[in-house]
Amino acid sequence: MGTPAQRLIRSIPLIVIAWSQLLAVPFCGVVFAQEKEAAAPLPEGDVRRFGATGDGVNDDTDAIQRAIDSKVGQVTFGKGTYRISRPLEITLDETGYTSLSGGGVAKLEMLGPGPAIRLVGTHRGTADPKSISENVWAHQAMPLIDGIRIMGKHPEAVGVEATGTMQLTLSRLHLRGLSHGVRLIDTNRNVVISECHIYENNGIGVFYDNVDLHQSNITNCHISYNAGGGVVSLAGNVRNIHIAGCDIESNMSPTTKPTANVLIDCSGSTAGTAEVAITGCTIQHNNPSPDSANIRIIGSSKPTERLPRIREGNVTIVGNVLSDVQVNIHLKECRGVAISGNTIWQGYRHNLLFESCSSITMSANNLDRNPRYDYGNTAQANNGVVFRDCEDCTISGLHLSNVWREEAGVILDKCRRFNLTDSSILDCDSAGLLLRNVADSRISDCLIRNDRPVGDDAQSKPEPGKEPQKNTTGDKVSIRVEGSSGVMVTDNLLGSPIVGPVDGLVISGNLIR
Repeated sequence: MGTPAQRLIRSIPLIVIAWSQLLAVPFCGVVFAQEKEAAAPLPEGDVRRFGATGDGVNDDTDAIQRAIDSKVGQVTFGKGTYRISRPLEITLDETGYTSLSGGGVAKLEMLGPGPAIRLVGTHRGTADPKSISENVWAHQAMPLIDGIRIMGKHPEAVGVEATGTMQLTLSRLHLRGLSHGVRLIDTNRNVVISECHIYENNGIGVFYDNVDLHQSNITNCHISYNAGGGVVSLAGNVRNIHIAGCDIESNMSPTTKPTANVLIDCSGSTAGTAEVAITGCTIQHNNPSPDSANIRIIGSSKPTERLPRIREGNVTIVGNVLSDVQVNIHLKECRGVAISGNTIWQGYRHNLLFESCSSITMSANNLDRNPRYDYGNTAQANNGVVFRDCEDCTISGLHLSNVWREEAGVILDKCRRFNLTDSSILDCDSAGLLLRNVADSRISDCLIRNDRPVGDDAQSKPEPGKEPQKNTTGDKVSIRVEGSSGVMVTDNLLGSPIVGPVDGLVISGNLIR
């Protein structure tokens, strides 16, 4: 009983107790859920169920190999560092469909030589469905490695090696401190490498090692600071390499032999590498490395009785940004290469060097010397374009400016059946265009002139200890001719008369001013 105020005061302890109990219900529920989650069994294929620790101390090789050999199929790694001392072997015909997944939180440390992960399949046919056995479809197709970091702790460690696979898929991998990031050997078909970071390895990023491989895509990857080259194909029988949307940088070293960010070398091959598309990439750095190149293709494979001289090719190089090497694009003994829509600069020896090539088409490429990048020793970049011993080529829409220290901005040396049209060659040392022993060719509808003032300190940042080289000669030749015949030079706007013997030239419709 009592007054209302007294009754209220007496009820306060009961109210407090009731509220504390209500508040405790969700708190206890959270605690219970956390305990339940902690007590949940590991997934069937988790390597920790097979004895792996992932503690970065113990050797987990045997435990992970047991997980693979169990034929569970989906082998998973929880967060941790898993040390291995020999290759993890995935023999697809025995294990069946297999994937290794780390969710981006698992790291393999390879302590020994050889690949951290070796995939072995039995496919030796082509990509034609008729050549693929039912056994491959039933047990081996599309092995997948995803979301794993692989770190080399041995100078001969390799990230992933594959042979005999069909539809190998490598995604979201971080490969570092290895000899090679990915090594493809013997025979593989339909390889996909995507969203990978292949970084700072002492060998090659993606290595087509004398492999028979058709249909491979490398997309949306960072491939950088691999001392032996970024994407490299040596010998082999390789078709359909598509490199798209990648950043490929500085895959070379001043202390290693010459290589390139993308190197395709058909030497010694009976089939070569061809049918290549390099599109939408930034491919750059670094000029101090010996004979460095962004894209280098050597197309001469072994001759046959039917084909005593073979130039491999059928290559498209479109929409890329290329800079800061000795030669941005170097083609030797190639045929059927289309180059268009690229932005190219800082070719210290040459922007473009083409030797003994045929059927090269170039359109709408910009080769500029942008003052925004005039720092350090960038003024030492020559930036010229050289065709030597080439035939049957078409160049249109070329925009080239400020080539220094070369004989000309564009040099055609011992070339024939060239069609150079609708191009601008501006403000180059010595000459805009040099025709040396050129035959059966046409130069038309071009703008070729040098409007730099005499004495212009264009090369104002020389190498240390060297004097700047100035345009003090007043030499502003638009076209220089040496020993050429059967050449039409028509309808061009030139800054100066043509220099050299013109007896073998047909000259008409040019405006000189």
